[in-house]
Amino acid sequence: MFDRDFMQPGRSVSVAENGMAATSHPMASLAAIDILRAGGNAVDAAVAAVAVQCVVDPLMTGIGGDCFAIYAPAGGKPVSLNGSGFAPEAATLSYYLERGMTSIANNSAHAVTIPGAVAAWCKLIEGHGKLDLAQVLAPAITLAENGYRITPRVAIDWRSNQHRVAGNAAAAAQFLPNGRPPAIGDKVSNPALGATLRAIAKSGRSAFYEGAVAADISATLKALGGLHGEADFAAFDALDTTPISAKYRGYDVLECPPNGQGLAALLIARILDGFDMASSSLSEADRVHLLAEASKAAYTLRDALIADPAFMTARSEDVLAEASIAPLRQKIRMDRATAAADWDMPEHRDTVYVTVVDKDRNAISLINSVFMAFGSGIYAAKSGVLLQNRGAGFTLKPGHPNAIGGRKRPFHTIIPGLLQKDGRAVMPFGVMGGQYQATGHAHLLSQILDRGFDPQMANEQPRSFAFAGSLSLEPTYSETVRADLAARGHSVEWASEPLGGCQAIWIDYDKGVLLGGSDHRKDGMALGY
Repeated sequence: MFDRDFMQPGRSVSVAENGMAATSHPMASLAAIDILRAGGNAVDAAVAAVAVQCVVDPLMTGIGGDCFAIYAPAGGKPVSLNGSGFAPEAATLSYYLERGMTSIANNSAHAVTIPGAVAAWCKLIEGHGKLDLAQVLAPAITLAENGYRITPRVAIDWRSNQHRVAGNAAAAAQFLPNGRPPAIGDKVSNPALGATLRAIAKSGRSAFYEGAVAADISATLKALGGLHGEADFAAFDALDTTPISAKYRGYDVLECPPNGQGLAALLIARILDGFDMASSSLSEADRVHLLAEASKAAYTLRDALIADPAFMTARSEDVLAEASIAPLRQKIRMDRATAAADWDMPEHRDTVYVTVVDKDRNAISLINSVFMAFGSGIYAAKSGVLLQNRGAGFTLKPGHPNAIGGRKRPFHTIIPGLLQKDGRAVMPFGVMGGQYQATGHAHLLSQILDRGFDPQMANEQPRSFAFAGSLSLEPTYSETVRADLAARGHSVEWASEPLGGCQAIWIDYDKGVLLGGSDHRKDGMALGY
């Protein structure tokens, strides 16, 4: 790996021996380390960290959202968990078509699926943790009840997206105190959320999916025309799944199976594995071009295929087979961009990702989201739960595998990743940023495995994203790169905000050391001890 240039702005890779956590918020990283030092393992620490972020970064995540995870126990076989919620039983496709609807409004009660995060956390702690929920959730409870300070990126995002809660009186009262978004350093609390977290800490899953909390959320949604019933909450649980994988540079890249877009990340990696991305003959524009072309091919398949696993019409192993990948590679020309595919799904940029590795080298990759900023903007005030709008990811096209249906899970953008070598986890990683995430996984892997950057250096490289007809470039690319890509036929634009955010921890078994990176595009950090 390269030495860092200490004359340039940036951050050193974090180095530790006994354990490490990397998150997008400093309070979450600190909570994870405190849990590790108190005797918890990677799973305990990751759930503690993400619970904290559900309090301190409510526009990005919350207990009203969903969760996916990959857990690699030291010396054991990795497992994955699908904590994505389903639509209420009454949400049939015919219900929407009969009313002349062509899409699901992202700020409507119909966009709210049953939140899956709490069920996922409880299943993780029960199956793989060492501590009880009361210990794990204690940091988040304290911050919700006693208050937390607003950090810079959170403040910017809150201000930019305040309109998403302004139209809901209960949400505006909580998230726009005194009629405005909180600024850097302001103190915010949410006692109602703290009380719900206390109930979960005491009674587990049933405290959220049965009783007063479920009743409050159901009543809130019904008052806005939602089809949700308390029975929908009681029937929900997270799904134990088996990771899917593909090879990249001799490593195994693991992703959660559909309904998440991990399959798209593996498609991009498989396509790029046929090109020498480490070659010194490639220009920066060449690398962006190849990633863009691979992404366009993968996302076209993604949007046609990925859905609730019970409704998938293609097997992941067939989609990733060389017979399927080779024609996609052969269509890529270095001198010309392919046409962009049609796209009619909602945009999404708002998520948090957490990774932890403990002293025993148990490793977890976990992601949690309310979909768009502040989710649906619908707030169940008694329980302090801001509700996601993941149901906006359904289509209303009859016959499409991702068409909405009762108790059906929608297509999901959030994906945790894990890199293995010779059967051992070597890097849990994840990239925030909604639709960007699959491209972001492939970009990060190439920066580390092809270019030799450490996790922090890899995070700090410029990013690009070919999506919805445009090739977006962060302004850290040069005008020369932009002009080169435009000459190849790409519709190039400068990104108006950072593309995603990333955390990763590299496990060096030979040295017995952990190397962690956390994206400068967020407020967080990688901490170890």
